[in-house]
Amino acid sequence: MFTGLIEDVGEVVEMETAADSATFTIRTILTDIKVDDSISVNGVCLTATAVTSGTFQTTAIKETLIKTTAGKLVVGSAVNLERAMRIGDRLGGHMVLGHTDCTGTITSIVSNSQGKEFWISFSPEFRKWLIPVGSICVNGVSLTIAELTDTTFKVAIIPHTLQLTNLGLVGANDMVNLEFDSMAKHVESIMNYKL
Repeated sequence: MFTGLIEDVGEVVEMETAADSATFTIRTILTDIKVDDSISVNGVCLTATAVTSGTFQTTAIKETLIKTTAGKLVVGSAVNLERAMRIGDRLGGHMVLGHTDCTGTITSIVSNSQGKEFWISFSPEFRKWLIPVGSICVNGVSLTIAELTDTTFKVAIIPHTLQLTNLGLVGANDMVNLEFDSMAKHVESIMNYKL
């Protein structure tokens, strides 16, 4: 489980692809990563499989490569990183599982004196899990929905977040990973469950 507060923007420095997976070596300033640790990489929960001084290695399987933006990573890609939260940590963002629901597309970015406003499109089947002023995880970043339609939502991003995450590097038409609020999914499951 994660909070959606990014700890580092790492860089993919090596990549090996196979028929049904891709292995990434990611450079990071995070120093206490151990083998088997869960790391959120652009909002996707992946496992550290090897660790050296300044890097860790992780593998994404075919389903992850298809369902998320992991399949579009290349050497040089900047990735948002967050280590799994510990019991007793402050939950500054919201509860994020690292289980990406889908990708969205940035349809427009508007700059203003407070930062930038992103409009992001998504498949209408996921609209049921969104509410105005609710939480949304975009590339692993915990954000608040400012406006909402049936197929798009707006988030306002302050300069601090733009500087400390890879959201400051994205542009219109770029794809981003989306994870919707897990509580909404649980409520839907309970309401639809039939004995």
